[in-house]
Amino acid sequence: MRWKRCIPLLLCGLCAAGAQAVDTSCAEADTLQAAGFDSVKLCKALNEFRSGDPNFHGLVIERHGAIVAQAYRRGKDKSVYSVFAHTTEFNASERHDVRSISKSITSLLWGIAQGQGKMPPLNTPVLDLLPDQAEYKNNGRETITLAHLFSMSSGLEWNEPSVYNSTNDEFGLYWRGSQANYVFRRALRKPPGSTFNYHGGGTAVVAQILSERVGMSLQDYARQYLFEPLGITDWEWLNDFRGRPLAFAGVRLRPTDLARIGQLVLQKGQWHGRQIVPAEWIEASTSPHVNIGDGWQYGYQWWLGSSPALGHKVSWSAGIGNGGQRLFVAPELDLVVAITAGDYHDARIGHLSNQLFDCIAASVKQ
Repeated sequence: MRWKRCIPLLLCGLCAAGAQAVDTSCAEADTLQAAGFDSVKLCKALNEFRSGDPNFHGLVIERHGAIVAQAYRRGKDKSVYSVFAHTTEFNASERHDVRSISKSITSLLWGIAQGQGKMPPLNTPVLDLLPDQAEYKNNGRETITLAHLFSMSSGLEWNEPSVYNSTNDEFGLYWRGSQANYVFRRALRKPPGSTFNYHGGGTAVVAQILSERVGMSLQDYARQYLFEPLGITDWEWLNDFRGRPLAFAGVRLRPTDLARIGQLVLQKGQWHGRQIVPAEWIEASTSPHVNIGDGWQYGYQWWLGSSPALGHKVSWSAGIGNGGQRLFVAPELDLVVAITAGDYHDARIGHLSNQLFDCIAASVKQ
């Protein structure tokens, strides 16, 4: 799955000077101004979010560690197992699929376990940790390391376009008896570490190793070491058809709790004076390890890019999920933005979510 930079005119010229007249006032204006935003610009974006055509569902904006605006709206949605969409009146209490942002959360769990001394180094060949897959230690696959799985640069053949159906390789992860076998039996098409190729199977293998090493399910580990320390109590992690947690797509969270995870990353893994995730892991996972193109790079299950703000390009890291789900973390702006939406398998909503963040970032004054 490849995500391109946003298309400049998709939101009716929302950020552009001279755009068609819209209401530039909002109830949050004073709070936005106090938080260092141009309230006129950001109110315009909030009003467009609330009343525009895109199928957005929720928006949470945090700056300097506090929520300065949140908005919710009615929209069509469907869960990861649904065929038909249903209309929901979204609000702050409604859990939402975050889809592939689950990969970024799985990465945080690995970092926690690494800090506990339970995980092998990232330069460890993956097949050394999977003795039941030893038959595939040949033709270069034996050189694939954990770091290659995290950065989606294993080089293994894998087809995972934005349309999810029976021809998408991710589909097999829901029901195959051995996900590791499903991943490693494939041919090596590129030298490991050389090329980005979106690969949910790598996340599934990472999650299997993580669960085996910590001695508990992904859900139980997440509850004890990530969600409860953050005060997140209303959440869900869906299983596949064989009862395994969908490490690559199964988390459901309230948007404000998704923003908490972003704030944790912004604070380099620290929460209320407690180091939840080692700062070293936050730094490593949000640093570039492979180039994607079009100004994008990839870390360890986190996307990396930049947006215009304060007169220059400001870097951010992001969790990205199918349907328009986004979690942006911009340290230079002390800004976290969580977006939920419901146009699954349609790349246009992803572009719109990206552009919405660009508009928010561009409205920061100081």
